[in-house]
Amino acid sequence: MKLLFLGDVMGRSGRSAIAAGLPKMRADWGLDFVVVNGENATGGMGLSAEHAKGILAAGADVVTLGDHAFDQKDMAQFLEVEPRVIRPLNYSRIAPGRGGRIFDAPGGRKVLVAQVLGRVFMKQPFDDPFSAIDPLLKAHRLGVGVQASIIDIHAEATSEKMGLGHWCDGQASLVVGTHTHVPTGDAQILKGGTAYLSDAGMCGDYDSVIGMEKLEPMRRFVTGMSKTRFEPAAGEATLSGVYVETDDRSGLARRVVMVRQGGRLQQSGP
Repeated sequence: MKLLFLGDVMGRSGRSAIAAGLPKMRADWGLDFVVVNGENATGGMGLSAEHAKGILAAGADVVTLGDHAFDQKDMAQFLEVEPRVIRPLNYSRIAPGRGGRIFDAPGGRKVLVAQVLGRVFMKQPFDDPFSAIDPLLKAHRLGVGVQASIIDIHAEATSEKMGLGHWCDGQASLVVGTHTHVPTGDAQILKGGTAYLSDAGMCGDYDSVIGMEKLEPMRRFVTGMSKTRFEPAAGEATLSGVYVETDDRSGLARRVVMVRQGGRLQQSGP
C-alpha cells in the first residue's frame, strides 16, 4: 500500500497548497491512503468544519487534529457527524469524537488511523499516550485485522516521540510526529518494521516563525511584550510530510521517503 502523511496545515497558505497540490500527488504517486494533520488550518489555531471539508475534498482520507482540536467552536459538533476527522485518543473520554478509527482503502483493505498527544512540555495535562495507544494497536493487529496502521504523535519533545515510535515498533506501519511545524531529517524504518519520522513539518509558508508572520514573534522574543495577535504567514507553502510503502501481508513498511513539495524548502518525494 502507498501511504502519504502530511504535517500541520497552517492557515490559508497551507489550505491553498493542499487544494492545489494534493490531487496531483494522489494521481502522480498512485496513493492508496492519505492522512493530513489539520490542526492549524483555520487562522493558525484549530480547524473549522468548513476547512475540514475542504481538506477532505482535496483528497485526504482522514484529517487528524491535536491540542487545538476544539479551538474552533463548530468542531465539537462536527466530530460527531464526520468520522474522517479524529481528535487525540488521550483526551478526556467524554470529549466529542474518536481518537482512532478503522477506515476503508482500495481493494477491500483496512487502515487504522489514531492520534495521541504527548505530555512533555505541553501545557495541558493529558492522559498517558503510551497506555492509550497500546490497547488499540493490540485490538487491531497488522496483517490480521488491518493491512496498515498510521499513528500521529502530536507532541513537543522529540525524545517522547522517539519513545512512542519504539513502543509501537512492529505494531504500526507508520509512526509520525506533528506539532512543531519543523520537518526533521530522521525518516527511517525501525528494527521491527515500522516507518518513523520525528516530525512531518507543516504545510505552510516557511518564510515565517513556525508558520506565523515574523514580526510579532520576533518582537515578543526581543521585548517580552506583545503588540498584536499572531497571524499565519501568507507566502507560498511547502507541503511537508512522509511517504511510506507497506507490505499488505505484514502491514510493515518497505520504504519511507520524506516529502517536501513546493515553496522554499529543498524538494523531496518518491
